[in-house]
Amino acid sequence: MKPVLSHPVRLTDLAQRKSTRLRLVPDEGQLEELADRLGVDALRKVRFDVELKPGRGRDWSLTGTLGATFVQPCRVTTEPVTTRVDEPVTRQYLADFAYSEADEAEMPEDDTLEPLPEVLDLGDLMEVELVLAVPPFPRVEGAEDINLTATPPGAEPLTDEAVKPFAGLADLKAKMDKGDS
Repeated sequence: MKPVLSHPVRLTDLAQRKSTRLRLVPDEGQLEELADRLGVDALRKVRFDVELKPGRGRDWSLTGTLGATFVQPCRVTTEPVTTRVDEPVTRQYLADFAYSEADEAEMPEDDTLEPLPEVLDLGDLMEVELVLAVPPFPRVEGAEDINLTATPPGAEPLTDEAVKPFAGLADLKAKMDKGDS
C-alpha cells in the first residue's frame, strides 16, 4: 500500500560527509486519510523530524522523533480521548545486512538494524511508526472499570474463584489430610 505522504529519499543523492535533516508534516486531507488507516477518530499535529547520517562504507543511520496527537474513543465510556505521543525513532541501514536463511531464527537483539534500501520512503516509515504509537487502550481520566458478566437465564455467573483450576484440588487435599474419604 502506498504511503499517504510519500517522501522518497535516495541515500546516494545525499551529502556523504554530513547529516541531512528532514521534516514531514501531513496536511489536513492526509491527516484524515491516516486516521482512517489507523482506525482512530482523528489524528492531529503529526510531525516527523529525522536526521540521516552517513556511516562506515555505505551504511546510514536515521534518528528522529515522531510527534502525533490521537483522538480515540475511551475503551470504557466511549468518550473521546486525546493522547499526545512523542516517540524516538532509530534505524541503522546496513549495506551488508542479510536476513537469516534458517527455517527458524531468533529475533536479533538490535531491532533497529535493516538492509540498506535503494530508496528510503520517509512517509512509509512515518506510517509504520504511527501504527506502533497508537495507544491501545485509551481511557478518559476517572473512568471506572466495568465488570460485565453474561450468563444464560437461571445460571450462576462464573467468579474468579470458580475459574481457578486448582481450587478444587486444594479442597480435596484438605479433606484427604483430615482423613475423609
